[in-house]
Amino acid sequence: MSDAPSDSPRLPSLDGLLAFEAAARLGSLERAAETLHVSASAVGKRIATLEERLGLPLMTRQPLRLTAAGKEYLAQVRTALALLAAVPLHQRERPRVTRLSVSSPPTFARQVLVPALPGFAAAHPDVELELLLSTPYLDQPAPPAEVEIFAGTVPAGGEVLLDDIVTPMAAPALLARLGAIETPADLASAPLLRTPLQPWQPWLRAAGLDWPEPAQGTRFVDLGLTLEAAACGQGVVLGRPSLAATALRSGALKRLFDLAVPAAMPYGLVRHGDGEAARVFSRWLVRHCEALSAEANHA
Repeated sequence: MSDAPSDSPRLPSLDGLLAFEAAARLGSLERAAETLHVSASAVGKRIATLEERLGLPLMTRQPLRLTAAGKEYLAQVRTALALLAAVPLHQRERPRVTRLSVSSPPTFARQVLVPALPGFAAAHPDVELELLLSTPYLDQPAPPAEVEIFAGTVPAGGEVLLDDIVTPMAAPALLARLGAIETPADLASAPLLRTPLQPWQPWLRAAGLDWPEPAQGTRFVDLGLTLEAAACGQGVVLGRPSLAATALRSGALKRLFDLAVPAAMPYGLVRHGDGEAARVFSRWLVRHCEALSAEANHA
């Protein structure tokens, strides 16, 4: 490949021209930086590179003033930029992207929301989600968000996402160690994982077992951690099939019985913002949870 002719024009970078024009128009590097969304030092470096390429100073720095050559060059630069801006392809409007903040408890975010996000992004490329985690069980308020997902009583105006069931589940490795568990009474020899978020009593009563709430072993204040402990073979979990769907499909967890009872708390959603993005996301998530619940609870 031959070298470029020695008389080829020494064209400056577009970034340098934009920095020079903005600084000259606004009268300071800082204001130019705000307009161009870069730092003031970056603006200064771009102008310095432009001056080096031209071989002459275009402006003094303190105070910021155009030199004679700078005034002449500014008029030419503005003409060139106006010509570029007039090109039809340059005038196409960029797709507008709306940012939507969503807060969610960790388990719901990990097990339900995050795996489904690619589908939402493909269907709604104009909405950019900002996902925040809330820790309501530590008496900490959820971070401010336009859409809040929570576990608990759904207030008026809110929407139910998962009004779940719970049923015992365990890892195949644990079942191999314990031997056959064929009836609820066989759980007497099994470690029962405990969490204040989902007591065993309702299920035990439905199974006809007058047992106390488990009082030994680690106390998990997170439903996701309880599922992970069960998948590691640490004990039997009273789990929601919707939250455990991935583990059930992969075989990491196995449902032990058909008997199930309602979960202690539903997952719900409330909108704190009434923009179109919040409404679109809420409708999508409600439909997704309906499908997930139908699949998981009848698996």
